[in-house]
Amino acid sequence: MEEPDYRFGVTFLVRHAWLNMRSAVAVALADHGLSVQQYGALMVLTFHPGHTVAEVGRAVGTARQSANELMTGLEKAGLVERRPNPHDRRTQQLFLTPAGEERLEAAAPAVLALEAELEASFSTADRETARDWLGQMVRDANSYCADRS
Repeated sequence: MEEPDYRFGVTFLVRHAWLNMRSAVAVALADHGLSVQQYGALMVLTFHPGHTVAEVGRAVGTARQSANELMTGLEKAGLVERRPNPHDRRTQQLFLTPAGEERLEAAAPAVLALEAELEASFSTADRETARDWLGQMVRDANSYCADRS
């Protein structure tokens, strides 16, 4: 396969990296019975317990309907639970169950080991720079969109 030409910006490069990493992460998660989106949703709910379906969907980059299907599957598996939202009767809040916490804790080392393997050729400074750069790109892109909506 011929290498893509990245002269026109980093957007395609970041997407290309993500798609390839996503495939590798999917392999690592298969032993834990989780998809990449399920793993992402569990992570989101770890850091943001009580998020709604729409909020989880935005965080994992999927439409609300797809996020609802994702949450329904996690709920049927006993990994998340829905509770009434005390601030909005039209929505429900989502929380990890103890089984969800256990599944995430069991799967996380596989993902972290994969990331370490993929980063093995990077220096510590390069890893820190890449994380800082990606984090700043996320913040700047979010700000750009918020300013224009």
